[in-house]
Amino acid sequence: MFVVAHISDLHFNGTRFNRARIESTLSYINARAAGINALLITGDVADEGSPSEYREASLVIDSPLPILITEGNHDERTAFNAGILGTESSAPINSSRLIDGVLFIVADSSIPGRNDGRLDDDTLAWMSAEIGAHGPDTPVFVAFHHPPVTLEMPFMDSIRQTGERRLAALVVEHPNIVAFLCGHAHTPAVTRFADRPLCVAPGVSSTLNLPFEGRDIINRGQPPGIAFHVLDDAGRLITHFRSVMF
Repeated sequence: MFVVAHISDLHFNGTRFNRARIESTLSYINARAAGINALLITGDVADEGSPSEYREASLVIDSPLPILITEGNHDERTAFNAGILGTESSAPINSSRLIDGVLFIVADSSIPGRNDGRLDDDTLAWMSAEIGAHGPDTPVFVAFHHPPVTLEMPFMDSIRQTGERRLAALVVEHPNIVAFLCGHAHTPAVTRFADRPLCVAPGVSSTLNLPFEGRDIINRGQPPGIAFHVLDDAGRLITHFRSVMF
């Protein structure tokens, strides 16, 4: 059994409210690290992409688990690279890592200066090469920020990931892709994309309402959440969601 703790949309912004939500979420995960293989953070680490937000994030984001992380539309690449990764770069924040026999492809779906997303051609080529290099028997999680499908959330659907047919083609080429994992929508959700599970992590900083839940888009009354993705020994994916009191 392989377990991924998946969180998204932390939105560090210097406020006690957001920091308490983030710290409580990380504490919940870290207290149970003995049963977890990896921690995945799918973007929007910062709220405005400022260096001070990344300084705060670098002090708070800590875990005994391997941490996989990329950016979202609220992040700023150069500041993220400097503040979180310790590098001087404006390149997309892509990473590949093999953990306990499971390959993670964590890709940057952000478009600088925009809220919608798209994986560029170079990133897709890199993704395919990384998966191919690890062989067809290695299970693969593909992660990014923007969902490549609509979720029946009008505002978020207007700023989702586009160009998704190019991403779906990866499954044809690499059928060992187990699932796609993302954030952005601030709601726990599970659907399918390219005949694979697509799992959306809850928002840590807030939840976004569905159309029938009220006129306001943002719901700060809901607690932060975590998705626990369990890959069983038969290769079946099970996702559990948890709310965290703070």
